[in-house]
Amino acid sequence: MITMGEAHWPMKDLYAINEKQLKTRIRIWLALFMIGLALSGITAFPIESELAFLAHHASASSIMGNWINTVYSAVKITNNNYPYLSYGTDWLAFGHLVIATAFIGPLKDPVKNIWVLQFGLIACVMVFPLAFIAGPIRHIPFYWRLIDCSFGALGLLPLSICYNYARTMEKLQKG
Repeated sequence: MITMGEAHWPMKDLYAINEKQLKTRIRIWLALFMIGLALSGITAFPIESELAFLAHHASASSIMGNWINTVYSAVKITNNNYPYLSYGTDWLAFGHLVIATAFIGPLKDPVKNIWVLQFGLIACVMVFPLAFIAGPIRHIPFYWRLIDCSFGALGLLPLSICYNYARTMEKLQKG
């Protein structure tokens, strides 16, 4: 005869399977997010050589090609005359790497570290006002501000999924 205590054991196994699947999905989505964040930071280190490549391959007659050529010229002149200013983009890259590192916590324990996911979601949303406030002040073309906003929007997708999975895990753990 099965007692009430024994009857609950299969349910605990079911919760463990679901939690394990949720944790695996969170890890996959977070790994993609962290790789994207790290790559977007790392690309700030060789910015002049990347822009040289793009300027060489961009059509100078297009709006985007013209903008890339303008930015490349500005970076090249600045680096030739004031190389220490590129230290700012080095710190930008470093910041991306540090922020990506913060997501190790949710990789290990998504429920305990759900605040990191919330932080990431808030940071992604904050991209939009920065692009639309600072962009015009810095004379950044509107289409380029939209490209910047796409990074925030792309970050929202995996982090929202992870946040929802973590909330589900939390409910499963509470029973």
